[in-house]
Amino acid sequence: MLGERFFSIDTWFSVGARRRPQGIYYWVFTPFALAVAAFVISAATWIIIGPWTLAVLFFSGMAALAFLTTGASKHSRLDRPSVPDMVLAAVSIAAGGYFALKSDEVEQRIALLDPLTNWDVFFATAVFLLTLEIARRTTGLGLTTLVLVFVAYNLFGHHLGGVIGHGYISYQHFIEITVFTTDGIFGVPIRVAATYAFLFVMFGTLLQACGGGVFFFDFAAAISGRQSGGPAKVAVLSSGMYGMISGSPTSDVVTTGSITIPIMKRLGYSGALAGAIEVAASTGGSLVPPVMGTAAFIMVDYTGIEYRTIAIAAVIPAVLYYVSVYAQVHFRSLRQGLQPLDEDQIPRLLSTLKEGGLFFVPLVALTVALLQGYTPTYVAVVGSVAVLGVAMLRKHTRIGPIAVGKALVETCYRMVPVAGATAAAGLIIGGITMTGLAGKFAHVVYGITDAQLFPTLLLAGGLTVVLGLGMPTPSAYILAAALMAPILSQLGVEALQAHLFVLYFAVMSALTPPVAVAAYAASSIAEDNPLYIAVLAVKFALAAFLVPFAFVYGPELLMIGSPGAIVIAALTAAAGLVLIAAAIEGYLDGPLSAGFRLPLALAGLGLMFTDLRVTVISLALLAVLFAPRAMRMLGRWR
Repeated sequence: MLGERFFSIDTWFSVGARRRPQGIYYWVFTPFALAVAAFVISAATWIIIGPWTLAVLFFSGMAALAFLTTGASKHSRLDRPSVPDMVLAAVSIAAGGYFALKSDEVEQRIALLDPLTNWDVFFATAVFLLTLEIARRTTGLGLTTLVLVFVAYNLFGHHLGGVIGHGYISYQHFIEITVFTTDGIFGVPIRVAATYAFLFVMFGTLLQACGGGVFFFDFAAAISGRQSGGPAKVAVLSSGMYGMISGSPTSDVVTTGSITIPIMKRLGYSGALAGAIEVAASTGGSLVPPVMGTAAFIMVDYTGIEYRTIAIAAVIPAVLYYVSVYAQVHFRSLRQGLQPLDEDQIPRLLSTLKEGGLFFVPLVALTVALLQGYTPTYVAVVGSVAVLGVAMLRKHTRIGPIAVGKALVETCYRMVPVAGATAAAGLIIGGITMTGLAGKFAHVVYGITDAQLFPTLLLAGGLTVVLGLGMPTPSAYILAAALMAPILSQLGVEALQAHLFVLYFAVMSALTPPVAVAAYAASSIAEDNPLYIAVLAVKFALAAFLVPFAFVYGPELLMIGSPGAIVIAALTAAAGLVLIAAAIEGYLDGPLSAGFRLPLALAGLGLMFTDLRVTVISLALLAVLFAPRAMRMLGRWR
């Protein structure tokens, strides 16, 4: 029995119970969470603070909140933290206080040259162990075990021979790089969580508190609710719009799926189909500008590319993703005769826009600020101010100071898993830096692929998905960015293309079996098998596995090139994805035979790539396929 539990997926990817402290614990948690939020906002807007110190203080506060709000197991009490939880929270605060007092000294010291005191080693070890425990509670044993493997490799890899061996690294050397530099726990990932990520999550939380989430659902229902498969199309549109501001596939599934999945089931959809449509739609939200997700902000620091450039480049791929998902839902709905929404559930478009159209203003403000070249931090602040400003114009959307405070507390609550994942990812990045593993890994990959681009892309995409199983998207991207992106860059792929390539596959790890954390979230609502939901979701999200290859070979899809070439590439890629969707579902203007579907899919695949010869061959194939249909139509007209 013990062995079965150890090897079960539930054991490896289950997390501690997320609790909402009640009673006196609520009055301890809430002011502390408000203090953390106030610190982050102040540090982002007017306080000048060193990057290491910022990361230390943010980690200390979020670690304490993590122990207060996340139990040691899924069976922990939900109303209050245990005594060990409170002790760990106190240790987190004490470690933050110690390092804050020594921040000037630490930021000026020379790593591996200036000696560490016994107290330095003690508190650094405490931070290291706290990070492991937070990762285990918030992300499960999957990421935690991977971190431990990297730690073991750091400390004992000198016993290995061959390419992957490295020089001796003492524990003091390890703990110094891990804690006392910006190459470890307090590196880029946690700093991004403490700035861009926190502020954009705050933007989404404020928008939801003012009623923006309800408006986006009603808007989607008003547009597509009357069509065949209306509730599924509403799920696609509303989840895309909500995911654009939440940046979290799992939270998007829980938020919008709690409405769309029951409606779909009531109108005849199977639980697995309803869950899969919601998962595919929600997962893509992390790829949609202007907000995208935490991983995109981490990309800014890793690559040095402006967030504006990344957001603009991501527009066409994101549109293509949702064109593909929507087309598949459409063809599936026609093939199965799925019903629209009930008329009494469809709001009127004009009244919906009149009541909530003002919520488009913050998105416009975000976009304008991005295009003006402002930093992501400033953009998030502009968006949040715009939300509060437009909400004041309607009585039913207006919120007061108490509601704003609750939204800030909710932001901290949502950021706990992100902080745990990014701190753990910092441990991995520190290990890669210390051992030079990235270069060794490249040597192994080139040995497998013979340094050829296409097989390297296949291997990079596959490994990113595998390494990301059970991980939050930021952790999956960070690992892939450290190991895979440099390999692609060495083969001539530009940094923007390489990092967006691995970002897409990191995002898709949220719905890829056997773990598929977003599918597990949907299964509890759909009341169906999570693995079957994940398999169907991969089918609906097929575009996300094809589009990255297309923009690596055709940078026009990232808006690189002449306007004419960009438009043609986008239109042909969209047409290709619609044809692939029809081939997958076996329906276009009617049922498609098996002999028709395969060449149709091949022609659609060819249209996705910008090579002129491939495009001509694909168009010729389509002409052959549709010639008999065209002749029959001409015969009817005569």
